[in-house]
Amino acid sequence: MAAAATAHRTSTSSTFVSMAVVLVVAVACSLLPPSSGADACSSHTFSGNGGGRLYASCAALPRLGATLHYNYTAATNTVAVAFRAPQAKSDDGWVAWGINPSGRASMVGTQAVVAFRRANGTLAVYPTVLDSYAPSMAPAAPGDLAFPVSDVAAEHVDGKEMVVYAAVALPAGKGSKFTHVWQQGSAVVKDVPAAHPTTGDNVLSTATIDFSE
Repeated sequence: MAAAATAHRTSTSSTFVSMAVVLVVAVACSLLPPSSGADACSSHTFSGNGGGRLYASCAALPRLGATLHYNYTAATNTVAVAFRAPQAKSDDGWVAWGINPSGRASMVGTQAVVAFRRANGTLAVYPTVLDSYAPSMAPAAPGDLAFPVSDVAAEHVDGKEMVVYAAVALPAGKGSKFTHVWQQGSAVVKDVPAAHPTTGDNVLSTATIDFSE
């Protein structure tokens, strides 16, 4: 009987130790920051814009399946970006990413870089100013831009995704936190991006980003 009692106490003690270990692990896990998916997408390299470029930061955007990769330089308040987005309709679609310096969560006032495939098969990519809800989507003249945009390029990946590259000199005196807007459309007519849908994710694709974080 004594041996049986000793064995019972040993078993009970082991159970308590196991439960304690499980509790400690659970508490430790609860203290870990939630994964945003940024670690996975920040390891993505790009064949365009010089080849093999790696961006230090990445944001998995909440709409349209897009991601934004970027390198921020605090000394000059500039950011180099690679915007990746699936095309809504194979080669016929277009994608765009930009910053609204007014801070409004709106496409109106946004300075964007748009990319699409022309009718002759070449890629078009250029800055444009979204000055209304029915913008021309025409290339912007340098004097039309609220802030400089350079190193503009694009590539089409596997017939499914477009990548847009650009270097942006962020508006002076406004720090590193901005409202950015991204978009995709399913049609290009006579080498001009046609209107995107006005429901669902296409009207919700805006957020605030701090490039210094």
